[in-house]
Amino acid sequence: MIFSFTYLLQENQKTPMKLPQNALVLAYGDSITYGYNADESQSYPAVLAKKTGLRVINAGVPGEDSTHGLERLGSFLKKNPSLVILCHGANDILHQKSQKVLKENLLKMVKMAQNGGAEVLLVGVPAFTPFNLKVLPLYKDVAEETGCIYEGEVITHIEQTEALKSDLVHPNAQGYALMAEKFIEVLRTNGIIN
Repeated sequence: MIFSFTYLLQENQKTPMKLPQNALVLAYGDSITYGYNADESQSYPAVLAKKTGLRVINAGVPGEDSTHGLERLGSFLKKNPSLVILCHGANDILHQKSQKVLKENLLKMVKMAQNGGAEVLLVGVPAFTPFNLKVLPLYKDVAEETGCIYEGEVITHIEQTEALKSDLVHPNAQGYALMAEKFIEVLRTNGIIN
């Protein structure tokens, strides 16, 4: 099966800046960012750092919802990352929390990062139901409203592929590696890295 990804550079987005060699990348999210059920070296931030040579902070917290993610983001932005990869909302979705609140929190997080001078790659998270495994439309809405870069397919693909998961929700080492590879493709497509 051929699996193709699409990457959106929003119409209202300025041309992204190329990351300097000493750039700091903030991988921000919940257990999917943390690398749950995998060795630390197998998390997508670790693989991303190894493949690109960039400094990557893994700021994933298992079980965190977007409200708590919003609360702690400011302390990480003080480190002045050049790029924030925001993959958040899975716990909001799994626990059927308000999608309106999730969207508001994501908007605030993206804008905080942008206001701090960082490029943002927003990662779409699907609804984790057997009959509706599609990324919630609010993710694309947030990307369009903020002009950030958006990737909306890799997690859905992993969730649909048992060989890429360690349990019902989380990727395994191969799934995390695929995330890193696809984020690298997005960043290259948008001229952020070579």
